[in-house]
Amino acid sequence: MEFQGMKIVLGDGMKVDVIDGPMTIRTDQPVSVGGEGSAPSPYQLFLASLAACAGFYVKRYCQTRGISEEGIALTQEMLAGDDGRLGTIRIAIQLPPGFPEEHKAAVRRAAEHCAVKKTIANPPAFDIVLE
Repeated sequence: MEFQGMKIVLGDGMKVDVIDGPMTIRTDQPVSVGGEGSAPSPYQLFLASLAACAGFYVKRYCQTRGISEEGIALTQEMLAGDDGRLGTIRIAIQLPPGFPEEHKAAVRRAAEHCAVKKTIANPPAFDIVLE
């Protein structure tokens, strides 16, 4: 199995950067917990990655079929479970008037193919080690 790695750099205050090849993903914590609020928190990025992934699959479905993406919008809601933790993530796809009826169900199915969602549904093993 090929290892895919990222480098984590601890910055000033509550900032942590993740270097993934040529990209640097910056994170910070909200002011309410001691950060500066200068970047999304890791948890915000986690939730945003799910929404962006679903959006990508909807976009790709439309693009590969020559369907206009104009007027398509997605929203994501996070609902707490009985224990107060994240219980349900609901992604709603709003399609514009005139969107081809024969493609509506398939657009929903396309969003289901999101790789982030699939990873959450079948979580990997975690191995945190000291070196």
